[in-house]
Amino acid sequence: MGLYENRILPWLIDAGCGTGPIMKQRAKVVPQASGTVLEVGMGPGHNLSLYDPSRVDLVWGLEPAQGMRRRAERHLRASPVPVRWLDLPGERVPLDDASVDTVVLTYTLCTIGDWSAALGQMHRVLKPGGRMLFCEHGLAPDADLQRWQNRINAGWRRLCGGCNLNRDIPAMLRAGGFEPHQLETAYLPGTPRIAGFNYWGEALRVG
Repeated sequence: MGLYENRILPWLIDAGCGTGPIMKQRAKVVPQASGTVLEVGMGPGHNLSLYDPSRVDLVWGLEPAQGMRRRAERHLRASPVPVRWLDLPGERVPLDDASVDTVVLTYTLCTIGDWSAALGQMHRVLKPGGRMLFCEHGLAPDADLQRWQNRINAGWRRLCGGCNLNRDIPAMLRAGGFEPHQLETAYLPGTPRIAGFNYWGEALRVG
């Protein structure tokens, strides 16, 4: 892996995904997690300080990028909950069927290549009645902005570690066997509108 992917990109993502507006979004969903948690795309560990230790028994942190796991070390040292790494892609979750109470997704679905397979794995490991808590950016509702998102998405994806600007998050969740509810959306203040339309809430496992 090159210098950009292993050193520079993790630093950029760490900084960009830990801004005040984004941390406020994370704080809307992460504290609701309970039991055994699978966090897909843990990245540099921004969510760890937001877990409620009175509710969470264990967090499985799935993060395939070595550079990201390195950036997460300082958050791991201060984590209020126990964490175990899973260093495989989201398409390959090495956990038993129905072994997880909560799945946490924050700014992750934009980057997963085979998102359908990844959501299938999350569906498999989540217990019946379990919850997915999500906070993601994606396709904007404004037609003019959508055109720009589609126009620059390929270049953006190459520069930003696989991040896509134009994914329809609720449609993806439904296709993956989850039904979003308590769904909220908004443009984040202080964030470029091209990448600033957010979806957040809870989704239930269907089937």
